[in-house]
Amino acid sequence: MRKPHFPKASIGAYLIAIALAIALPILAFVALLLVQLEDNERDALKGDTVQDAQALARVIDRQLQDMATTLRLLSSSPELEHNDIATFFARTETVLRTDSLFVLLMNKDGTLRLNTRWPLGQPLGKTGNPTALQSALDSGRIEASDVFRGANTHRWVYNVTLPLDHSSAGAALAITQDADELAKLVTTQALPPGWSAAILDKSGHVIAAGGPTRHVPGDPFDKEILSKLIASSGVYQDEKILPHSLLGYAQISGWSWKAVVWGPVASAQASLMSTWRFLIYGGVTLLMIALIAVYALARQVRTTIQDIAGMADRMGRGEIVAPIDTSVIEANQVAVALSNASFDRSVTEDRLHFVMHELVHRTKNLLALAQAMTRQLARQTDSVDTFQRAVADRLEGLARSIEVLTSEQWSGVSLRRVIDIHLATFLQAPQHLDVVGTDFLLKPEAVQNLGLVLHELATNSVKYGALSAPEGKIVIEWKNEASEAGTMIRFTWTESGGPPVKPPTVTGFGTTVTKAHAAASFSGNVEIDFRPGGLVWMLVAPRNIMERERT
Repeated sequence: MRKPHFPKASIGAYLIAIALAIALPILAFVALLLVQLEDNERDALKGDTVQDAQALARVIDRQLQDMATTLRLLSSSPELEHNDIATFFARTETVLRTDSLFVLLMNKDGTLRLNTRWPLGQPLGKTGNPTALQSALDSGRIEASDVFRGANTHRWVYNVTLPLDHSSAGAALAITQDADELAKLVTTQALPPGWSAAILDKSGHVIAAGGPTRHVPGDPFDKEILSKLIASSGVYQDEKILPHSLLGYAQISGWSWKAVVWGPVASAQASLMSTWRFLIYGGVTLLMIALIAVYALARQVRTTIQDIAGMADRMGRGEIVAPIDTSVIEANQVAVALSNASFDRSVTEDRLHFVMHELVHRTKNLLALAQAMTRQLARQTDSVDTFQRAVADRLEGLARSIEVLTSEQWSGVSLRRVIDIHLATFLQAPQHLDVVGTDFLLKPEAVQNLGLVLHELATNSVKYGALSAPEGKIVIEWKNEASEAGTMIRFTWTESGGPPVKPPTVTGFGTTVTKAHAAASFSGNVEIDFRPGGLVWMLVAPRNIMERERT
């Protein structure tokens, strides 16, 4: 006997050892890195995104503050106080010294008295954004307008408006700038590749944008995203709206505008690639170590299986084999089972004889039932064709019961299934049948006998009863009743919605099956009530006659 080199253990223990030897080192290594990297990178990326949005907001805030400071200086000029528009125009051009900012002087109704974009004296009309003018006049403070198309330039512009208190020159002073000029401040150089940035006005329209985005001034930003940007700053992430992307935002302090930056998360996490390479190299190394360990374990298992296979081969040639001793507990059990198998052949042969005897017994019962049906039908039919149809009809119902019993290996069938099988071909629609009762398992004999009864009742219903009318309905109900003899079951077949019912003048085989045969088969009582509204068939029988005990 070969002495095992490994300790005795189950096959499951060996397989678990193999799995652990491969998976645990790799999983521990991967889990450690992934948890640390995901947490750190996620938090860092969200923080950087918010900081980028805040940095952009500060840049735009400085621009707006500069424009506001310029407006304050211009509003205190003596020329404006004395309504000297020509001198104020010249002074303003000197102060601005730029081709991108222009000063507007407006009356309360929006009429432009001055626009340094155009020569003095040229007709100017009214401002293109009277709403922004009125808002600044109502609030009494400097405000930045939404982006709009200029009335004279027809380009996208924005205004920073300062209300003038009690000035004879006009109601408000404003600085206007093309949105394209503001876009020069919206840079994405500090952002990850593929990221975009934008400035949004109070109404949610793009004033200026930069990066690979296709937004142009005046474009509406996604309203569903805007509705979520309620804090002063933060991040927004939604896989449905921005798949695999992240958005950071910041309110421009003191103004109604927002700065937003967004882009794909993958490009912002490019630094993880080097870590992933290290992860792969380390994982491969650990995997190789694990495979070496698995090979040693698998070799031991393979040797054990080969020894068992040799025993089986000798047993197949008719030899009586002795059990072998291996390192695997289950393998030793198989070896003992193979050794004892030859002594169990006589038991198997006895079991086969028993099965054959049971088959003969059941066949005799079926033939006896078939003979009884044919004898009864032969006495009650007046032609060969009628006899053949009646026999075929009854045998069909019996065949269904035998078929379902065979599928269950003659172990019994649920009552609900017997009902469904025998009534399936008779029902025109499911609503024609209601079944009420707690399902249970029928004995094989009960399956056959009840199947015959159901088939006969359904056949009569199709010919004369509820199933012959479109509105007809059948209710099958059963319930337990206590009696001195033990638990009884009351099984009721009730028809309604069919033609008026009249008691039959001649008693045929159908009545024999549904009354005498049913009562005798189930050792119970059968009542048939030919009510005008529909037939009622009722069986009261001991439950233990019908129910098969579960093992």
